[in-house]
Amino acid sequence: MSQETPSYGGQAVIEGVMFGGKHVNVTAVRRKNQEITFLEVPKSDKSWVLKLRKIPLLRGIVSIIDSSAKGSKHLNYSAESYAEDETEPEELAKQQAKNKKKDEGWSLGMIFGVAIMGILSFLFGKLIFTLVPVFVEDFLFKNVFDNYILHNLVEGGIKLILLLVYLWAISQTPVIKRLFQYHGAEHKVISAFEAGEELTVANVQKYSRLHYRCGSSFMMLTIILGVIIYSVVPWDSLMERVLQRIVLLPVVIGISFEVLKGTNAVRDIPGLKYLGYPGLWLQLLTTKEPKDDMVEVSIASFNRMRELDAAIEAKGYSEASVSGGILDPAKG
Repeated sequence: MSQETPSYGGQAVIEGVMFGGKHVNVTAVRRKNQEITFLEVPKSDKSWVLKLRKIPLLRGIVSIIDSSAKGSKHLNYSAESYAEDETEPEELAKQQAKNKKKDEGWSLGMIFGVAIMGILSFLFGKLIFTLVPVFVEDFLFKNVFDNYILHNLVEGGIKLILLLVYLWAISQTPVIKRLFQYHGAEHKVISAFEAGEELTVANVQKYSRLHYRCGSSFMMLTIILGVIIYSVVPWDSLMERVLQRIVLLPVVIGISFEVLKGTNAVRDIPGLKYLGYPGLWLQLLTTKEPKDDMVEVSIASFNRMRELDAAIEAKGYSEASVSGGILDPAKG
């Protein structure tokens, strides 16, 4: 019998996996000595952010921006762990001494700066991916036909081709291949948990590396729904078209998020499960079959996240309890 699925989400990071629970985000990383270490970061959203998360359409934009901001910290931890393992002991001791001084001077402004960089990186990437197909389509097909809806369809096709080529190209590199393997491990763990399985490597490996509730599915939905939404508002020039894309981008993100939640909710209903298939097909590129040691890291991250969530709720959840002394990042 399946367990009730909490609002847990996962994200692959370099040489590790991050899981986000109700009250805490946990990244687990396999170190060179085979030890698994954790970065544990409490969730401490402001009251106005929590309110926005309950408003349809707006909650999708808030969630995407929030994930970009918080994910950058976990990605940095994973990358730093990898760099430490590849550094000579003498040099590492010097770096750790410098980092200790930096940590002592770590201010709210610096933390805010890391978050802003994560958000700006996401927004810049999304804008580039949204606007480049517009210029390519206009250059190639400007005088081929006059119907703006046909132009939108061709633009969507170009956007899909660019996405597939980009994902395929980066997946050929060893680093990104391992990242996608950890992504697959994260999906397998979530699926095994949702099915009520004991989280062992053997049990988890039985499950698919594809999952409905995934950022890859979200990317596919923004392409499909973007064509539909952009076709509602006509345009007469390239400048109008570009401005329309920028103005409607938050709408596309918001609606895509709601549709993603909807397809996940109806995935067990015969016939309706196919609504989520385009996103699953894209995951054939963004996930790879993980090795057993990767699954082990993913299980460790998920279990640690659930353990900390339970400890926080046992104490009585409050803003203070989450940001207090329960959670101390462990760096090995």
